[in-house]
Amino acid sequence: MGYIIATANMKGGVGKTTLTVNIATCLAQNHGKRVLVLDLDSQISATLSLMSPLEFAKLRKHRKTFRYLIDQIINPEPEAKLTIHDIVQTQVCNLPGLDLLPGDIDLYDEFVVSEMLHQQATALGEQDFESVWNRFERVLINNILKPVREEYDFILLDCAPGYNLLTRSALAASDFYILPAKPEPLSIVGIQLLERRIGQLKDSHEQEAKIDIKMLGIVFTMASSNLLNARYYRQVMHRVVEDFGVEQICKAQIPVDMNVAKAVDSFQPVVLNAPQSSGSKAFNQLTQELLQKL
Repeated sequence: MGYIIATANMKGGVGKTTLTVNIATCLAQNHGKRVLVLDLDSQISATLSLMSPLEFAKLRKHRKTFRYLIDQIINPEPEAKLTIHDIVQTQVCNLPGLDLLPGDIDLYDEFVVSEMLHQQATALGEQDFESVWNRFERVLINNILKPVREEYDFILLDCAPGYNLLTRSALAASDFYILPAKPEPLSIVGIQLLERRIGQLKDSHEQEAKIDIKMLGIVFTMASSNLLNARYYRQVMHRVVEDFGVEQICKAQIPVDMNVAKAVDSFQPVVLNAPQSSGSKAFNQLTQELLQKL
């Protein structure tokens, strides 16, 4: 059984998706790993980093997105027509070993989830609704991935910013999480908030099951070599080291590189689109470092 790794930060715009798809691509291309990317963000950035909008539109028309699997749990059909194997897109970007479970722009309605769980609690005579909700978020992603988990060396979960149901469920299902951050004070706040939330998540579930997720590393993205930023950057790094320890910070940092932004327009990760760029080399180094950590 392989590793499930979530990429998460409470703050948006820190490079979660770019990190996820490029690490996944490096694992498949350079290390011969079987990798599945699961897009948990309704902005579908990970999906559109690995396929064109036209391809996605065709899949959505035939309900071949992650939403279908969630719908089957919230409002199950008597005879489900599709399984996770039908929805996973294999060899995306024509790369053997790199698969995608496409996201959707409309993943779920939290009110519908609450109503469904309330009905279940009433039917079972459960008095503690919080326990019912906790149980659901603990098993949601886990149960969806169960049929394919043993088929992959790595399953990477690209989480939305913030702390919604799918992010909590992703963290509960994961062995590790990667925390991307920009070298700026607000990113430190995002790191601290996520750490606090994960602590709360573990505490809220400890009566029924142990959630044993660990930080794999803090990755600084959009790092600039501009001398004007050097002092400011060092101050931020010093604060992160004080709070989390130097061993938690990945040595490989992702630089500001226009090729990374351009790759998005081609619906491919930069490590495929511009393999000789500074961004690509940094992602290769980071992937190697994370493998050594594991």
